[in-house]
Amino acid sequence: MVSSCSKGKVTVKHDPIDFGGQVTKTTATLSGDTGSYDIIETYGFVIPSLATDKKLVALDDLYAKYKDKYDLGSLSESMRKAMTYDGHLYAIPMQGQMFVMAYREDIFKKLNLPVPKTFDDMISAAKAITAAKLMDHPIALPWLATGDITTSFEATMNSLGQDFVTADGKVTLDTPQAKQALESMRALVPYMDPQVTTFDQPKVQQQLYNGTAAMAIMFSGRMNDLTLSTNSKLSKDFGFAAPPKATGDAKYLYDRTSIDGWSIPFNTKLNHDMLFSMMSAAVNERASKASVPAAYPAREGMVTTKNSPYGQAANDSIAGAMPPVVSPILADVTNAIQPILVQVLTGKLSVEDGMTQMQAAGEKIAG
Repeated sequence: MVSSCSKGKVTVKHDPIDFGGQVTKTTATLSGDTGSYDIIETYGFVIPSLATDKKLVALDDLYAKYKDKYDLGSLSESMRKAMTYDGHLYAIPMQGQMFVMAYREDIFKKLNLPVPKTFDDMISAAKAITAAKLMDHPIALPWLATGDITTSFEATMNSLGQDFVTADGKVTLDTPQAKQALESMRALVPYMDPQVTTFDQPKVQQQLYNGTAAMAIMFSGRMNDLTLSTNSKLSKDFGFAAPPKATGDAKYLYDRTSIDGWSIPFNTKLNHDMLFSMMSAAVNERASKASVPAAYPAREGMVTTKNSPYGQAANDSIAGAMPPVVSPILADVTNAIQPILVQVLTGKLSVEDGMTQMQAAGEKIAG
């Protein structure tokens, strides 16, 4: 990772920071007339709300001006669409992050277990692994109570064809699909570590490194780490597959596709053409090739089975994911229901009561 670099009269200052710190600093940047960032990393999930609040510079004219110079037409059309709201482009897509399942291929072969295609398959495999006394909690998912847990709930609802809200702003947390999603997630709990609501993605990685879990589902950006012998003596034993469906009759995979991109904050004092050129250089063909297999770049056809150990799983994951719901209230609804969801999944609140409370919290935001 480059911390900073200079070319000519321009110096790019880049201080490596963890995700939580980045979110905090970005929020601070966008909260006033001046900020500390002149280019920010954004996500398809937050583009609608940031665009509605006029926190980002619309990039349509710059894209048209520099499209040919930087070969921006080779960026995935669907990823560019994810960076668009109300007909305007607000970010250049940089990479995609989709759910991928990592599993202990050696254990699955030893016990003659099929790669799970549904949550029920995961439970059946977990029962076989515990019966063989190989481990106590074979399933590992990032269900951090202050973060990832709502992503998992959203992925489960997406598998069943719904999100927390519809594109026209109707809250859907009291629907049969929401109930089925909650019940499907609770069915996994007995096969997961009792402290699962304290586990983020790095801790799930650690469960796999240590051999205390046999299957996990995380964003694709976490997969390459599993293949490195410097991280785990089990690095040769992991297999990769697209995530399962929540149920056998579900239309989509248990999946989330997060598109990351570069945006220009509304309050930067720097020249927009210069900033756009820097952003474009960061997604050119050379940079995109260099990012594989650690990342899944936005340029079409970059990731294959030959250059990425989880390339096929990632491509299958994208193909089976529900198209995203675009709504400016989705991020706020997600934050509002988080503490209620935790109580449901830890058994402190019934599914029915949880649905009622989450629906009310969502409708309060929807108005």
